[in-house]
Amino acid sequence: MDATVQTVSRKSIAAYAIGSLGTGGFATLPGLVLVYYLTDTLGVAALAAGAVVVVAKIWDVLIDPVIGARSDQGLARYGTRRGFMVLGGALLPVFFILTFAVPAGVDQVLSVIWVTLAFLLCATAFSLFQVPYIALPAELSSRYDDRTRLLTWRVVVLALAILLFGAGGPLLRGLGDDERLGYLVMAVVAGVVIGLGMLVAATVAPRNAPGAGVQPSPGIAQGYRNGISALRRSQPFRVLLATFMLQGLATGLMLAGAQYVATWVLHSEDAVTLLFVALIAPALLLAPAWGVLARRVGKERAFTLASVLFAVAALSLTGLLWAPGPWVYLPVALAGIAYAGMQSLPMAMLPDVISHDAQTSGEGQAGIFGGVWTAGETTGMALGATVLTIVLAITGYLASTGDTGTVQPASAVAGIVINFSVVPAALMLLSLATLGRYRLRRHDIDQPAAVKEELS
Repeated sequence: MDATVQTVSRKSIAAYAIGSLGTGGFATLPGLVLVYYLTDTLGVAALAAGAVVVVAKIWDVLIDPVIGARSDQGLARYGTRRGFMVLGGALLPVFFILTFAVPAGVDQVLSVIWVTLAFLLCATAFSLFQVPYIALPAELSSRYDDRTRLLTWRVVVLALAILLFGAGGPLLRGLGDDERLGYLVMAVVAGVVIGLGMLVAATVAPRNAPGAGVQPSPGIAQGYRNGISALRRSQPFRVLLATFMLQGLATGLMLAGAQYVATWVLHSEDAVTLLFVALIAPALLLAPAWGVLARRVGKERAFTLASVLFAVAALSLTGLLWAPGPWVYLPVALAGIAYAGMQSLPMAMLPDVISHDAQTSGEGQAGIFGGVWTAGETTGMALGATVLTIVLAITGYLASTGDTGTVQPASAVAGIVINFSVVPAALMLLSLATLGRYRLRRHDIDQPAAVKEELS
């Protein structure tokens, strides 16, 4: 039987899901603390801090399609995507630690250069893992509901990772009196856990997978051409990617702003931990429920419901402008319930898009799709942090070195709240407009898969 029509096993589900310790950790911790580390520990201006993130993410966008093409080439030549995943998992911890290892006494310019270079290398290592990791579900199973199972449990682990890194990272950072040492300890522990999760997930990549239909890419330029071609010919891919990018921008804004909300709106450094617990605990518990709902009503309808729920929760956070307080954890928990669906459902829809493209175009290019998807996801999340730093600069946010009694102007505090509520809600509404144009349904996936199984 062809590898692409096998029913996914429990062992594969577990190994694949553990990879989300890596993807969740890397997506969460830098987004949560990197800008804050630059502005409030290293004393870097908000716009310069945002530029560090932008440069790294632009690099991601440039290399992801190339890595995707090379991953397809590796599959065609060696029958597996495992090599890229192992390399990324081995290198990332080293560069992650270096990102938060700027020595005391280094001036702001050198600090920016240090963090930028280290984070660039870190992002490169992450892409080496992430791009083939995203491509795997289309090869592990051809069934509509099997893919939902696979990605649902991945999101359960993802939610756990976000909880561990989002809540545990700041706790590790604050264990001692030395802020810089705290960041370094946090980076060592987090980097090792991220790397181990990636290496475990690499074991699920099929060996001796068939390379039929996978065309080796002759060069970098061809990788970009293949990515553009995939976008042009696959309408479901375009609308799903646009939806995910808009939602990545919305969640990126909230993620990057959480530390600022905790510090300057709720006036508690510990509140960032409580915010993450409130967000992720419901997601951890209810992620399987979205899988059940998707099997009953379809992934696209369940995804729409999750998006609406998140938009409502985000908009309600506008109340922080007038009455900051513990009530904030309730809408954040509601957003957490929605977030589980917003992660698992589009990721379960992506392998449907990939297999549909292979059926209609006759080309197997899961790596190309994974590379373009990762570039789009990266762009959305990066722009979230960038938009936040722009608003912070416009509204008069004052950077500090962590040892001064800085008081933020009211305009800066208002900007923090708006970026945490109104803007994400508006972006979610835009994403619903693109999601409404998604065309694939269950019968588009399962009927061709059943025919292929009969022929094999």
